[in-house]
Amino acid sequence: MSIERLDKVLSNMGYGTRKEVKALVKNGRVTLNGSAVKDSSMHIEPEKDEIYINGEKLCYKKYIYLMMNKPQGVISATYDNYDRTVIDLLGDEDVIFNPAPVGRLDKDTVGLLLITNDGELNHRLLSPKKHVPKRYYAKIEGRVTDEDVLEFKKGILLDDGYKTLSSELYILKSDEESEIEVVIYEGKYHQVKRMFESVGKKVLYLKRFEMGPLKLDESLKEGEYRELSDEELKKLEESVK
Repeated sequence: MSIERLDKVLSNMGYGTRKEVKALVKNGRVTLNGSAVKDSSMHIEPEKDEIYINGEKLCYKKYIYLMMNKPQGVISATYDNYDRTVIDLLGDEDVIFNPAPVGRLDKDTVGLLLITNDGELNHRLLSPKKHVPKRYYAKIEGRVTDEDVLEFKKGILLDDGYKTLSSELYILKSDEESEIEVVIYEGKYHQVKRMFESVGKKVLYLKRFEMGPLKLDESLKEGEYRELSDEELKKLEESVK
């Protein structure tokens, strides 16, 4: 069980600044295990102690883990001066946790995006050493061939001279406009688009639907999100141990 200051816990849960929390305590509006709190800086066990604020029980949780079906036109950032961000799509009850997207999906790319305030898990999922697989569906301008499949397997030399890790390219439809699935094990800037540009083709539509063991909940419409289930979170954490 973690031990934390009461004012820090309440502030993190969206009940105001530490100064405002101190005022709540002074006015007798906070109780701990049935008794009125007199000192906002006291130490508590938030996962065990029973806290009420203004007569309502505090449902404490330290971390939040959200799966979003990211829509087009929204950027994977916590703040931007010009564009809407994925954080702008969250409700106030989730924004108070100060979560951030795990990695980035391009502005026009849709699909699975994990959002959390668990910095340690975020770091492990993005670590180049972990090689977390990410699976995409894409529509491609141009005919994707078996030769492209071999090139992707060998690693693609990008425009900046970087050679990608071996990736898996699956052709669903090969025509003037092709449909494919691709699995990559790193997350370079615009990577999937640049890989196809390197073999003379253009990505028209891109959707991520898997990240490690996490699969996009297809019942989520673009822009919608939900919390991860306990089972999903357990599998995710085990995949990057």
